[in-house]
Amino acid sequence: MWMRVGRWVAAMGLAPLVYAAAPAPAAWVPVRWPWADTQSLELLSGTPINCLLLKSPTPALVAAAQARGVVALGVVRPGGQDQEIERALAAKVDGIVLEGEFPEGTRAGIKGVAVIELTARSRLPLGSPLGPTGVIGTYQGVWPGIVLEEGGAQRSGPTSAVWIDTNTGFLRAVRAWGNATVWIANQPPPKTAVTTTRYLQAIADAGISGARWVVALDEDLAGRLAVREEAALGAWKRIAGMLTYFEKHPEWRAMPEGGQLALVQDPDKGGLVSGGILDMIAVKHTPVRPIPRQRLSAEALAGATMAVDVDPSVLTAGQKEILGAFTRGGGTLLSGPPGWKDPAAVEGAITLEKGELERLNDIWHDVNAMIGRRNMGVRLFNVASMLSNYLVAPGGKTAIVHLVNYSDYPVEDVAVHYLDKYQHATLITPGGADKVLEVYKTEEGWGVDVERVGVCATIRLEP
Repeated sequence: MWMRVGRWVAAMGLAPLVYAAAPAPAAWVPVRWPWADTQSLELLSGTPINCLLLKSPTPALVAAAQARGVVALGVVRPGGQDQEIERALAAKVDGIVLEGEFPEGTRAGIKGVAVIELTARSRLPLGSPLGPTGVIGTYQGVWPGIVLEEGGAQRSGPTSAVWIDTNTGFLRAVRAWGNATVWIANQPPPKTAVTTTRYLQAIADAGISGARWVVALDEDLAGRLAVREEAALGAWKRIAGMLTYFEKHPEWRAMPEGGQLALVQDPDKGGLVSGGILDMIAVKHTPVRPIPRQRLSAEALAGATMAVDVDPSVLTAGQKEILGAFTRGGGTLLSGPPGWKDPAAVEGAITLEKGELERLNDIWHDVNAMIGRRNMGVRLFNVASMLSNYLVAPGGKTAIVHLVNYSDYPVEDVAVHYLDKYQHATLITPGGADKVLEVYKTEEGWGVDVERVGVCATIRLEP
């Protein structure tokens, strides 16, 4: 092992001094680059992409990318990783991406370059030091979109709403641990030509949760882009436009979840699965603030009027007292039924099996009854095919409402009702000019109307 490490370090002694000029890891906009020719880098022009994940990096491609100020990372997978790391370092990459599960010490043995781990969800180092990059990532994710039955009808989930496959609940649970840069590197379904809209939805699904999707192209689109087919170039331009939309607003990633409902959940249980209780609440467009059990405090509950304790059996005495003080202060607390356990996915899975999903209904019905039709910060109307996220800047001076439409057609006449006294509202859309919205009084607070949402839109609320 140590002989290998020595060679890895020695190889880096030959690296050019371009890494210092590269963008900081927190600003990397990553894409899996499927081409090996330097001419392919022309596609980067006019895009915010500045980080390439290369399966087989060559010195020529790496040097050409670095000349553009673009970071080149070599992707290494388990099995033969020593040789792959040596080849990548010989190509003078800026860093190594370890994708998969590696022997302990593999990351520590790579010196002189950035190292990013894309690991299984169950192995994410939540709450642990992430090294110089500050990036936490996984290769596991569902492909976002509305789930269809075999006959083509839209499937409903336990919430009775149209069920949307999404990574938002998982990403928000990870983000609740701190300000790490979060990457989700799931790839398109195999042997599938993905529509442009679905690519945009994948970017937005991660973006509204403060994360970045590592863009990955299906073979069909990659092949057509290689020969510069006009339709493929149009799709690429739209993909770049959606990336630009989120990169133009880095402040959004720093804004915590707003709303008056807090969800206390152990990440070792259901906190890292898709389709769990956090996603169920999100489908009902109820703002919710996930709190890892390990970070439960009076400060974390500040501003909440309701809290859901998913699995009381895992709480310590001190954590139970924090929730007790919350209720004594007037808060409403819903705890899981006696003997009820927070469902966790089976080893290697990221979603719940049917039996576990049905058990989750037990607590979902109680949560839904507790919330009712109350406004927990924001209520939305005419958004059956959409998901949302309500974020509030520290001090409450600015709030935003993200909207993502997972259908194949635009949604019209969306109404947003909110509680706080924001008197100015601006609609922000990808590629469009910002538009001032009329604010009107509602029974509980204030509201704005949005005429049309394509794939994604954001409402900025200000005093």
